Amino acid sequence: MRSSIITSLCLAATAVMAMPANLAPRQATICTGLYGTPQCCATDVLGVADLNCANPPAAPTSEQNFVDTCAAIGQQARCCAIPILGQALLCDAPLG
Repeated sequence: MRSSIITSLCLAATAVMAMPANLAPRQATICTGLYGTPQCCATDVLGVADLNCANPPAAPTSEQNFVDTCAAIGQQARCCAIPILGQALLCDAPLG
């Protein structure tokens, strides 16, 4: 009796582990490394500082989607290192 219960539990556990999990789509890797924070900014000052920056209104799914999302609100897509109080230091264009 004990043997059949243990066998049943092992088979059930094996079946559960074998079923693939449904994964939710993730945000695309658009900004990496030091310049890891995607921002929509109004003005770029020589690539050193950007003014009036905010997070994109929606999580970007690709570089083009990031650029289009920022452009739709009249901003430029930038990847920034240090976003502080609506200003961002050390910014670069998105990958791609």
